[in-house]
Amino acid sequence: MPEQIKTIIANLQGFGTKRLAIMGAIAALVIAVVGIASVYLNRPAYETLYVGLDRADVNQIGMVLGEAGIAFDVGSDGTSVLVAAGNTAQARMLLAEKGLPTSANAGYELFDNVGSLGLTSFMQQVTRVRALEGEIARTIQSLQGIKAARVHIVMSERANFRRDEQQPSASVVIRYAGTDATKTAMSIRHLVAAAVPALSADKVTVLDSTGNLLAAGDDPSNTSAARSLGVEQTVETQIEDNIRRALSPYLGPDNFRASVKADVNTDTRQTEETIYDPNSRVERSVQTVKSNENSNQKQASTPTTVEQNLPETQAASTDGPQSSSQNDRKEEIANYEISSKKIATVSNGYSVDKMSIAVVVNQQRLKDILGKDATPEQIAQRVADIQKMVASATGFDEKRGDIIDVSAVEFIDGLDGVPLEQPGIMERIGHYTGTLINAAAFVVVVFLLAFFGLRPMAAALTARPAALAGPSFEEVQRSLPTPDPAVTGAIAGPETAGARPVVQTPLDDLRQKLRPAPQERLARMVDLNEERTAQILRKWAAQEATA
Repeated sequence: MPEQIKTIIANLQGFGTKRLAIMGAIAALVIAVVGIASVYLNRPAYETLYVGLDRADVNQIGMVLGEAGIAFDVGSDGTSVLVAAGNTAQARMLLAEKGLPTSANAGYELFDNVGSLGLTSFMQQVTRVRALEGEIARTIQSLQGIKAARVHIVMSERANFRRDEQQPSASVVIRYAGTDATKTAMSIRHLVAAAVPALSADKVTVLDSTGNLLAAGDDPSNTSAARSLGVEQTVETQIEDNIRRALSPYLGPDNFRASVKADVNTDTRQTEETIYDPNSRVERSVQTVKSNENSNQKQASTPTTVEQNLPETQAASTDGPQSSSQNDRKEEIANYEISSKKIATVSNGYSVDKMSIAVVVNQQRLKDILGKDATPEQIAQRVADIQKMVASATGFDEKRGDIIDVSAVEFIDGLDGVPLEQPGIMERIGHYTGTLINAAAFVVVVFLLAFFGLRPMAAALTARPAALAGPSFEEVQRSLPTPDPAVTGAIAGPETAGARPVVQTPLDDLRQKLRPAPQERLARMVDLNEERTAQILRKWAAQEATA
């Protein structure tokens, strides 16, 4: 068995049962304190998930979070739920899928508690609006970054003596973190407008919890300028992507940069055109008129004579002049329809009026491709080939006035596009301030316990026992504190006490309180090993006698 282990066993046997029990209790206490401190100081920081909940919702939320393995805690008031930092968004999405909490915002479950008796139309309308507000608020809270939302809706109302109908409107107050508030506000406006009948997006006002106005009035994204700018940016992005796909396999994604400026015309055009074809005719109607006329005319006339005046005399009649006529007529009218074509064209698209393209290529990459002995003429020829490739990929049209420029330059090392703004050191340290404080406190607690608890205990266990190698008289005398003169005089007797006057000072009183008296040290030595203490006292008395 090693000598150190024998020493520890001998020291443990020399302590006795009582002292060993005390040492075990101290060790258990130290271990318990370290364990509790490690658990308490290193527990994760919690963020508030929901507040003002009913106990039923708290229980259901706890069951759902426990099944999902998300650490949570309940506030001291019993109406709030906290989750570990960083799990807030995940917990909200999970609870939204389960329809929790039900008490945070009153939704359509309000109708479950509404009785059918004694319910007026006004109460029904108010309950309907409240339910709609609660459902919309729940949907808004399910968005990423939205911690809380409150919705107020004013429904349309038309009074008896009012000529115009009041249009519906809405206001939304949100509390968000770590999200683009402007884009989220525009999305919320369209969400609320689609959920409320006859509500337009420009009638929805969105504010944050600090009172800042996020969106109100006309939607800026629906203006003609915004649409034109969006189309222009889309066209430029598509052209840049075409250049990137064409040059990346050859040059690599980090060896060229492309910039495109496109002048896009988004004007709405309507064209109407009517075309007549004289060579193409269709007989529409034919009208034929026929007439046949026959006429005979005969005139009988008696000549005037004397016989006409004689009574009872009948004059002989004679035939007069006769005439006859015949007329035939035929008339035909034909109506023809000339074919025509009418074209009406409405264009809501866009057209590119002019395009400017600039491409810079890393000259070192071209030298690597062509070799170390590449001449400027070879580099210029390769740049011209790249320019042709870019023109083909972008739809370059010289007649339209497009401009293209490809240049080979030396790239600066370490620059890859636009550098992103990185958070500062203090900002990054600020995110972990709580963790750093907890870790530092834990280290300090462990150090204090180890220095004042475990270190003396280890020193006592590894010390050599008195039976194996006891200290000499000089070592014991050096280890003992300097005896107090007053106590020494009392022990030596009245003669010695009278010979050495004692002067008590405040420092001696403090030293006496902090350090044990020699009698107490001697009593401890007797308790540890009586035989060894007697030997030391005999040597001490012998040395004084010889002196």
